This record gives sequence, C-alpha cells and structure tokens, in this order.
Amino acid sequence: MTINISNSSGKPIYEQIVLQIKNQISAGVLSEGDPLPSIRLLAKELRISVITTKRAYEELERDGFIETVAGKGSFVARQNLELLREHALTRIEERLGEAVELARQHSIGCEELVEMLELLFEEG
Repeated sequence: MTINISNSSGKPIYEQIVLQIKNQISAGVLSEGDPLPSIRLLAKELRISVITTKRAYEELERDGFIETVAGKGSFVARQNLELLREHALTRIEERLGEAVELARQHSIGCEELVEMLELLFEEG
C-alpha cells in the first residue's frame, strides 16, 4: 500500500489518507482481507501524528471500507458493490467539476465540453 502526502494540497492529511486508501480499494489494489499497516506504523512511515492516522482509519471504518479487529489490526472489509459505485461516482463528479471550472476559465461552453466527453467516452 502506497500513500503519498502532499503538504501543498488543500486537503487535510487524514483526508488524503482516506481518499488514497478508498481509491486503492476501489481499483482492486487492496482486496478484501488485506491487512493495513498499524496506526502507529503508518504514522511513523508518513512522519505524521498517530492522531491523524487514527482519524483516517476511523473514517474508513465508519464508511465501511475497513474493519478493525481488536488485537489483530485493521483489514480491508468486504466491499458493498453499491458503496464502491457511489465512491466512484463521487470521484468522477469531483473531476468533472474541475473540468467544468477549467472550461469556464477558458470560455469553453457546455456543448463543446459535452462533445469532448462523448469523444473521450467513445475512444475508451
């Protein structure tokens, strides 16, 4: 499991961890039952506070992406396909929002943006 923290990102560190782990689970990089590093180990590796790592793991557990077994650690939870779809839709919405903002900054209209999207979708 690879996590990269960006100090220049506008997102809090715990949120960066959450998003990267969710993305790795959604992409199949992390599978059901895979162990995650302990909270202390991840904090040490990333050179961040244990509290920050704990907050990220708590959010991941609350959202159903991981489960923690007392005395054994945290593991990737069995994934609900609807939950994974919802996560993917959220990621797509964020990226489309960025594309819309960039289009507006350069006076590119909705029709042209939709046409670009359709072309990209057909190519894939």
